[in-house]
Amino acid sequence: MKKLFLMLAVASLSLNAMAQEDPTEKYSVSTNSFWSNWFISADVMYGAFYTNEEADANFSKSPLKSFRSNIGASVAIGKWFTPGFGLRTKFQGIWGRNVQTEDASTNAVKFWNLQEQALFNLSNMFCGYSETRVWNFIPYFGFGAVRNMSDNIYADNVSVGILNTWKLSKRVLLNLDVNFNVANDYDAFRAGDGTFVANNYGSSIKNSDRFFAAELGLTFNLGKCTWNKTPDVDAIKALSQGQIDALNAQLSDAQAENARLKDMLANQPKTAPVVETKTVTKVLAAPVSVFFNIGKAKVASKKDLQNVSDLAKVAKDNNSKIVVTGYADSKTGSAAYNQKLSEKRANTVADELVKMGVSRDNIEVVAAGGVNTLSPINYNRRATVEIK
Repeated sequence: MKKLFLMLAVASLSLNAMAQEDPTEKYSVSTNSFWSNWFISADVMYGAFYTNEEADANFSKSPLKSFRSNIGASVAIGKWFTPGFGLRTKFQGIWGRNVQTEDASTNAVKFWNLQEQALFNLSNMFCGYSETRVWNFIPYFGFGAVRNMSDNIYADNVSVGILNTWKLSKRVLLNLDVNFNVANDYDAFRAGDGTFVANNYGSSIKNSDRFFAAELGLTFNLGKCTWNKTPDVDAIKALSQGQIDALNAQLSDAQAENARLKDMLANQPKTAPVVETKTVTKVLAAPVSVFFNIGKAKVASKKDLQNVSDLAKVAKDNNSKIVVTGYADSKTGSAAYNQKLSEKRANTVADELVKMGVSRDNIEVVAAGGVNTLSPINYNRRATVEIK
């Protein structure tokens, strides 16, 4: 039995390592809503049963023997809270074995096993989340209750297992689940008079009721089943803050110049002719960046719009023209697609400027298409706002 588990674990790890050779970009993600990333699964189960009644017997331990194996089924519903951690409620059972003899005709029982299980997607945890990954390697453990329906006996139990999934489509996965369950005595010793007597041989695994299960079936993803990329907040913040600082410096210079002119006017001799002064605000065309997620024309962070609002105020005060230039990442998508995407991004920002009170006639929209001018490459997924 131990050799079988070792072989399954080694095979899963080896095949999973090959499946991780994925050239696509891997990235950190933001947490989705409660209703996202749910799934249901249905499997056919092969179970091999080992009972405490056979503790002192010399029965064959092979899980393929008919006196200890049977076919069953399982269903589960669960949710991924992050790409690496999820919970599921699983029901398995129907037909099992009460192994007291090596005669399959005398030890058939009906049972069910209901558990809450914690899933750990090691593929996403160690290799990074990728929407295009085909194979995922998911160890888990669980606890719950098992019932021998034939003898009406309940017991608590625990399990460990390995769930492997293969992506057939965005919403359908093929899954192979191997698991091992250990329970307190939930079968019954069948006495000669037909009565059922529960036994207690001790608390060790050998003296507990247990079963090994191999399950094959399908998993169906419900609702939103992908994860959004988290914007590089630190990089965006640093880039945007530099632009704000440059704009603030220019405004400070303009205010200082205004104060100097006012001071000159106040110190003019009373007999001197009145000098007409005109305050001129010099505006530096320091571009402000608004960033977007890959393939999207929706602003990634509303904080960027505050920077745009500051620039819009200066433009309105001076009746200045504003140029909004949209960009896309040339490393993803075709040139035609990136051209349209950059135009959508520029128009998104232009619409925000109009909401801020800037006249549409004072806004010029430019679509620059796909570019590769900034590093890292995701910095190019932006639109810039600049006073003309």
